Amino acid sequence: MSNSAEEIMSTNSHQLEAREKQLQETRRYWDEQAEAFDQEPDHGLRDPLVRQAWTELLKAQFSSPGARVLDIGCGTGSLSLVLAGLGLRVSGIDLSAGMLARAQAKAAAAGVEIEFQVMDAANPQFAPGQFEAIVCRHLLWALPEAELVLQRWAQLLSAQGRLILVEGYWETGAGLRTGELSALLPACFRRVEMRDLSEDPRLWGKPVSDERYLLVAELC
Repeated sequence: MSNSAEEIMSTNSHQLEAREKQLQETRRYWDEQAEAFDQEPDHGLRDPLVRQAWTELLKAQFSSPGARVLDIGCGTGSLSLVLAGLGLRVSGIDLSAGMLARAQAKAAAAGVEIEFQVMDAANPQFAPGQFEAIVCRHLLWALPEAELVLQRWAQLLSAQGRLILVEGYWETGAGLRTGELSALLPACFRRVEMRDLSEDPRLWGKPVSDERYLLVAELC
């Protein structure tokens, strides 16, 4: 084996180790946050007005029930339950087992069937073309190599599948602006629509002044 090949293998090994370490740290952080996560109005959707606002927003993205939907970074499952309540077949993935334990408890209490799995959002392990839609809220901005992640997500969608993203650029300086996210989308998406969500305080349980938006893109 040449030195250059050995160097490549060593570099790849170090990258994998670094990625695994990052995943472990992220998992540990969100496991610790799970207990208090639903205290935020837009996380727990405990306020009926907030829940109704999210229900209306998501319902408008689906013309008929029965579609199979993947909720990426589902956390404690609040949006997964809303989607299931719309008659959709929902799978939810999250890196945190602590978050998913609460999601599963919510689904059981509500009497709905949702498949929850611990999985890395950046590289979901599903067969191609399984889902009519992917929903992801406030996660893509935090993932490394977001452009590559979007390419992987696109492969999970069936023909004319839809990508439904809720993202933002917050006062802390974190996030993705609308133009940045549009530039990351693979060319296989068309009919890209944006909607400003900052002006609807019902979604957040309070008025907000930062940039929050919905992006919906359909496969060619």
